[in-house]
Amino acid sequence: MIRCESLTQTYASAGRELTVVQDISFEVPAGGFLAVVGPSGSGKSTLLGLLAGLDRPRQGRVLLDGVDLGGLDEDARARVRAEKVGFVFQSFQLIPTLTARENVQVPLELRGETAGDRAEELLARVGLGDRGHHYPAQLSGGEQQRVALARAFSTRSKVLFADEPTGNLDAETGRRVIDLLVELNRENGTTLVLVTHDPDLARRARRVLRLAGGRVVSDTGP
Repeated sequence: MIRCESLTQTYASAGRELTVVQDISFEVPAGGFLAVVGPSGSGKSTLLGLLAGLDRPRQGRVLLDGVDLGGLDEDARARVRAEKVGFVFQSFQLIPTLTARENVQVPLELRGETAGDRAEELLARVGLGDRGHHYPAQLSGGEQQRVALARAFSTRSKVLFADEPTGNLDAETGRRVIDLLVELNRENGTTLVLVTHDPDLARRARRVLRLAGGRVVSDTGP
């Protein structure tokens, strides 16, 4: 589902070139579950953005479901993301003026799909069947993250990218979110790639890449 080849990314910083990701190559099969771990500043989020087509690498390439993202312009990459990719962020990124139900409906409506029943089903699945009419400000952090999960899975995307999905949650709520990620990954066959500092979440992945200084320093699992 995902193949990256010799990925390198650099940025200009204080008049010099800073290498953030250096010569990274790996594959993730369809339905796979990969966790990317490492200290702050090791290149984890930059790598995730490259895999999702949010940025272009300085060198190397990313193939997502057979499509070379580097060969596409921004509009074409956006279409690929809309068709194939879901996102979950540490900061939730819900639309504050929409209810939980409406937030889940947004990706479906953008694709011209009937949204109501699917949104209700997913909110019930994440334990928020009775909170669909509430706005994000009326929900706890854990509830907002569960809405974000429901939204990410609403379009049955082939790939889900998650950046520190439990980072703003207490331990118990974090465990519930981890269980939901694993369950939805397994039942939908969604390829899951996440960045995390959470050792409990990393242990649930089938493969773990550890980064340091922008390089892969260990690769465990199938």
